[in-house]
Amino acid sequence: MRIYKSDRVRFISGLILIIIFYSTYYIYVEENEHIKTLSRFLEYFIKFLFTVAIYLIGYYHLGKLKDEWMSYLWHFIHISGLCIISAIGLYDYLIADISLGTLLFAGSVQEFLISPVLYVGMGLLNRSLNNRDK
Repeated sequence: MRIYKSDRVRFISGLILIIIFYSTYYIYVEENEHIKTLSRFLEYFIKFLFTVAIYLIGYYHLGKLKDEWMSYLWHFIHISGLCIISAIGLYDYLIADISLGTLLFAGSVQEFLISPVLYVGMGLLNRSLNNRDK
């Protein structure tokens, strides 16, 4: 059973979902002062859940396209990034406080993983490579 009539519709619906999750993340997590009153573990866990949700959206919508390399690249980037930010978060929570530079680095990695820029960039790259082949 095909839910989407074309790869374009599948890609755009994935983009819309990522934008919704990204906007929700910024409104309710990053810009919300009440989140800062929670424990560090809970704050990190909420951020981790949003990152995993974006990963799963991309996995579902890019994984079904006919170009499999996009799915492999999506997996590699997200799993690597999730390992990096998880290691930093666990070190900060379990062992010792991390420096501000490391905290900012982890935040930028997480920002890259949840922003729609990666998804759009992969779509543009796929489109340009498909147009070149024709």
